[in-house]
Amino acid sequence: MLPYPRRAVDDGTVRAAEAADVERVCARLPEPAGPPEPPARLHGDLWNGNVLWGADGAVRLIGPAAHGGHRETDLAMPRLFGGPHLAAVLDAYHGAAPLAAGRRERAGVHQLFPLLVHAVLFGRGYAEQAVAVARAAPRR
Repeated sequence: MLPYPRRAVDDGTVRAAEAADVERVCARLPEPAGPPEPPARLHGDLWNGNVLWGADGAVRLIGPAAHGGHRETDLAMPRLFGGPHLAAVLDAYHGAAPLAAGRRERAGVHQLFPLLVHAVLFGRGYAEQAVAVARAAPRR
């Protein structure tokens, strides 16, 4: 993740002190991302635009950037960018494959990478979100 806040500083999108907040979270990873678990197969870009919906609900996932990672990372993306039936989807997932307690509080940590990428690509609004997420990251 670290190249993104540094690039955002170079581009003038993020202030150096704000980047330091992000870097502090990165230095503590993986601890703030939640309890360790085996890598899961992730879609990697799971936002509403990559879900095809039909009359009966979700029909297909498209546009994957598949990789192995923490399950909460894929679930954080639709929380970040929204989508239909989000609460039902998250509840169903948790019912089928329960996540550790505190998942809602950790969602921002899992959203940090896409926020930083969007800050570099699209500007200050995403940078502000990334900094807010970094400042709110769980501390133990």
